[in-house]
Amino acid sequence: MVEMQVAGIALDAASRSPIVLLRDPSGRRQVPIWIDQAQAQNILAGLNADPPPRPLSHDLMVALLKAGGLQLDRVIIHAIEASTFQAVLKLSPAGPKDNTAQAIELDARPSDGIALALRTRSPIWMLEEVVADASIPVDAEADADEQANFRRFLDQTSPADLVRHLSKAKPEADGAPDLGEASPGDH
Repeated sequence: MVEMQVAGIALDAASRSPIVLLRDPSGRRQVPIWIDQAQAQNILAGLNADPPPRPLSHDLMVALLKAGGLQLDRVIIHAIEASTFQAVLKLSPAGPKDNTAQAIELDARPSDGIALALRTRSPIWMLEEVVADASIPVDAEADADEQANFRRFLDQTSPADLVRHLSKAKPEADGAPDLGEASPGDH
């Protein structure tokens, strides 16, 4: 999974529909999610440091979570189905953790999850497959440079060099967990 940051709100040039832009940690890929005006306002209010004079819907949701003794641990955008992003809210009891407390997972629109995550300073995660399928490159020139550098590296490296490098790296990798795999509870 990839932790994403809200890069901002943009407008689709053709439809004039708002888009929330999520950026990966490298800053090289963005995932655009088309939303409506109300959702854009809720996300912008979460980005804004000044609280509104009266609670907005997502401010109320945060207050309800607190009143219910829950906290938002993270938002996970886990799939795209029929051109629609799917997300879940991972909630847990607020306060000290005990082993009997049950985590709660709620289905949510990504825009609602993003608006809540901004207000609670909770992380927004996206499965790598979703990022790969939906992202647009932010810096195509840097990507092209990186590809050219990699091609030069391959041109200058012999198969024997690669075998030597892999045989040196293998003992270190045997005991290390595969961090690229999501655990069953992560989606």
